[in-house]
Amino acid sequence: MQTLTKLNLRGARIDAEAAQHIADALCTNTTLTTLNLGDNEIADEGAQHIADALRTNTTLTTLNLDWNKIGAEGVQHIAHALRTNNTLTTLILNWNTIDGKGAQHIADALCTNTTLTTLNLGGNKIGAEGAQYITDALRTNTTLTTLNLNWNRIGVEGAQHIADALRTNTTLTTLNLNWNTIGAAGAQQIADALRTNTTLITLDLGDNQIGPEGAQHIADALRTNTTLTTLDLGDNEIDAEREQHIADALRRNAGKTGSLLEQN
Repeated sequence: MQTLTKLNLRGARIDAEAAQHIADALCTNTTLTTLNLGDNEIADEGAQHIADALRTNTTLTTLNLDWNKIGAEGVQHIAHALRTNNTLTTLILNWNTIDGKGAQHIADALCTNTTLTTLNLGGNKIGAEGAQYITDALRTNTTLTTLNLNWNRIGVEGAQHIADALRTNTTLTTLNLNWNTIGAAGAQQIADALRTNTTLITLDLGDNQIGPEGAQHIADALRTNTTLTTLDLGDNEIDAEREQHIADALRRNAGKTGSLLEQN
């Protein structure tokens, strides 16, 4: 591994024991920057081995651990490593089982980590509780720019927590809340935050059952928001009238683009 810069072991049937061997190599490797271990079976034990390596490795910038049966215990080890690791910039943990407790561990790490810019936690059932932990961290974190929380069942309550964070956070530019059943009430919370947020550029609220009422809240917010450039509201059962309201609002804001109206 001494000359590799990127290593893709996705779907290679790697278990915890194999993960330990990879981790051992990472402890001495000084060239690898991207490691994809997605769609394997390293589970909590394997996550611990990788976390141990992150404490000493100083070159890895991108780590993909999606679809690995990692729970709250495993992600706790990763989170502890993030408190001291100062090179990792992208961490992908989509489709594991970290739930709200695991989200708390990650949030704790975000309060001190100063290098992570992209965090993907989609499909982890973190719920409103987990969303609150993550958004609390966003109030102090000043480096994270991209956050993916899609398919996490955060609901209206979780949307409220996200909105609260958007009112104060000044670094997040991309946010994915697709498939979170936030409904019209949740869309209203997000819309209210968009009126004052000046940094978010890309927002995905697709498949959230926001309906015509939620779409109207978003359209109203777009009349004052001047920074959002990409907005996805696909599959939200938005009627033609609200579609027009959104289109009109976007036209009033020069340069705005987005997949607003597809498949509604």
